[in-house]
Amino acid sequence: MLLPLEGGVLKEVQLKLGGATMAVMRSILYIPGNNEKMVSKSPTFPADIVTLDLEDSVPPAEKPKAREVVRENLKYAGQGGAEVYVRINNWETLLTNDDLEAVVHEGLHGVCLAKCGGPEHVRRLDWKLEELERRRGIPVGTVRIQLLIETAKGVINAYPSAIESPRVNSLIFGAVDYTKDMRVKLTTEGEELKYARAHTAVAARAAGCVAIDCPFVAFQDMEAFEKDTAYGRTLGYEGRMLIHPSQIEPSNRIYKPQPEDVEWAQGVVEAFEKDALAKGLAAISYKGKMVDTPVYENARTILAVMEEIQAKEAKRKAG
Repeated sequence: MLLPLEGGVLKEVQLKLGGATMAVMRSILYIPGNNEKMVSKSPTFPADIVTLDLEDSVPPAEKPKAREVVRENLKYAGQGGAEVYVRINNWETLLTNDDLEAVVHEGLHGVCLAKCGGPEHVRRLDWKLEELERRRGIPVGTVRIQLLIETAKGVINAYPSAIESPRVNSLIFGAVDYTKDMRVKLTTEGEELKYARAHTAVAARAAGCVAIDCPFVAFQDMEAFEKDTAYGRTLGYEGRMLIHPSQIEPSNRIYKPQPEDVEWAQGVVEAFEKDALAKGLAAISYKGKMVDTPVYENARTILAVMEEIQAKEAKRKAG
């Protein structure tokens, strides 16, 4: 069931399935906040989320300009139907407060905290967001939080960080900085990422958040991108951080439920509600296979995700 949240915040698929809350975030395109040309193209990108960056893609001398560009384009960037997030610098840089003062305005759906190391970082961010929302007349809780998990400490603390604030709706695994922190080489094969990549996905799921996969830096190798994205989906990832617009279409396609899965889910829900729930049964047989409550809930999840995707696509076409 789709429930619009107060204050124009990201429409989420609210599923009362074990307390889980999911948001459809198949594609998250990063755009340097100081690149006015790229920012001006934001509404043309069919990504679920456009993230205007104030962190690593922006040189230190350009950060004041980037804050100004981002603030002026919060509403504009979302005109194509995408939600608008901003990646902010982590607390150790002493830039976070200035980032937040600049960008927490109407039109902002969420912030991505770079290099989140632990729950104390989230707690501080939650406090600052509420202070700004109250000061600027924005309903409290409007601005959501994504956590970028990209250090050894961040990986170990991924779950406690994710549950520190109800604003946290997703975790992104950051492979480049993670391998730097671990003093290992980032490879196309990704053997060096397996533990942290899987751990972050599990932590996200345990916290009821969406797991967002790491960026694939060889953006011109589309075959490898699709193969790696499909593998990430088997780990539980439901979206991907993207560094090039060419990655949007395959990401949206790979994370979208397949037609046969939707057809199966529709049949399961209809049969279970008619033959099990209505008759007080815990399980039924559907096409020769047992369907119990977990299978039914999984089918409902597929249908809810598909409904949200269709709503996003309709909004984009209408815009």
